[in-house]
Amino acid sequence: MSPFTLSRTLPADATAAALRADVADGLTRTPKQLPPKWFYDARGSELFERITRLPEYYPTRAEREILVDRATEIAAATGARTLVELGSGSSEKTRHLLRALPELRTYVPVDVSESALSLAGRALLAAHPELVVHALVADFLTGLTLPADTPGPRLVAFLGGTIGNLPPAERAGFLASVGALLAPGDALLLGTDLVKDEATLVAAYDDAQGVTADFNKNVLAVIDRELGADFDPADFDHVALWDAEREWIEMRLRARGDLAVKIPALDLAVPFAAGEEMRTEISAKFRREGVRAELTAAGLEPRRWWTDREGRFALSLAVRA
Repeated sequence: MSPFTLSRTLPADATAAALRADVADGLTRTPKQLPPKWFYDARGSELFERITRLPEYYPTRAEREILVDRATEIAAATGARTLVELGSGSSEKTRHLLRALPELRTYVPVDVSESALSLAGRALLAAHPELVVHALVADFLTGLTLPADTPGPRLVAFLGGTIGNLPPAERAGFLASVGALLAPGDALLLGTDLVKDEATLVAAYDDAQGVTADFNKNVLAVIDRELGADFDPADFDHVALWDAEREWIEMRLRARGDLAVKIPALDLAVPFAAGEEMRTEISAKFRREGVRAELTAAGLEPRRWWTDREGRFALSLAVRA
């Protein structure tokens, strides 16, 4: 069996420091906001897995359909010998690509969770003993250096529509950093959720069972546990709305009444007025021409565009010229 290697470029205390900085900054802004990455502790990850199986939440099913239907085309278009997956998590969807890439030699999953990388990487080695798996514990949004054992051509996969969680300026910076990471002939496979009717979009983020509401409120439990805060999730309502001008979904938490939250680790008291809303996520939706423009601005040449059969989600393939 090929070796499994795990490297850490993220300092051991980086996650705790980033949480403190994000909470201190976000909860003293007007309006208040928190980055969506803090949903994902163990419970948050389990809740998100449940969300992906809900009837209202189409993106995961739509993207998987494209991967199943088009993996052979993606492989033929790239000839990749190295697959780099950003935000790999369980690497579940990537298995379709792994099976379709005949020249693949190295898989580089990148995630902030060491435990997720270890579990997924070892499972993949059992199924693909010919692979070299070099996992990276890293925050790819703050810059990434690939290990030396990544023969080209390389395919970087950023799936799940996660690109939509970044505001436009951050998105541009991220895509530029990916473009700089790639060598000529390397490619980016990008997953983007597409603009569609408001009812379908809002339902995907406000399901009838309330799973997404629990997921949204989980950020409060994370802050309580890690920073000693006294948020009570029952004091907030889950809100999901469509911003037609910006073409993104916003998730918010709305205070049910006047309250003040203490965060001892930051020596901070945060007041909320009744009805005040705190943004916890944006999820931008895209059009083909917009994706093409953003990729081109990042120094990437769009080559292929695939959607699911209902046209709800897209995978774009772009190469470094």
